[in-house]
Amino acid sequence: MQIIALHTRLRAGKEEDYDRIHAEIPDDLDIALRAAGVHGWRIWRSGRDLFHLVECDDYTRMRAYLREHPANVPWQARMAELLEVSDDYSGKEPEVKLVWELPELTK
Repeated sequence: MQIIALHTRLRAGKEEDYDRIHAEIPDDLDIALRAAGVHGWRIWRSGRDLFHLVECDDYTRMRAYLREHPANVPWQARMAELLEVSDDYSGKEPEVKLVWELPELTK
């Protein structure tokens, strides 16, 4: 499984719209994401900056699967209205390598 980190940025004044739209993802998009091999997708927002953590089988394959998917095309069109920087994907795998984490306390 891959863990992918992405950064996007909202257009000024679109923060509330983005939060509202993401409060409920359409069922057909949820199904498409899972069919594309996505196991988890979390998004954090700090002001206009969005930080995504995607857990998937194969990020490149997932993007190809969703590119023309009928559930994803209208979603991406809607996101394009809200995003200033739609994707900082540079063509190479933005996979995140875990270097360190705070260990759990043992008693």
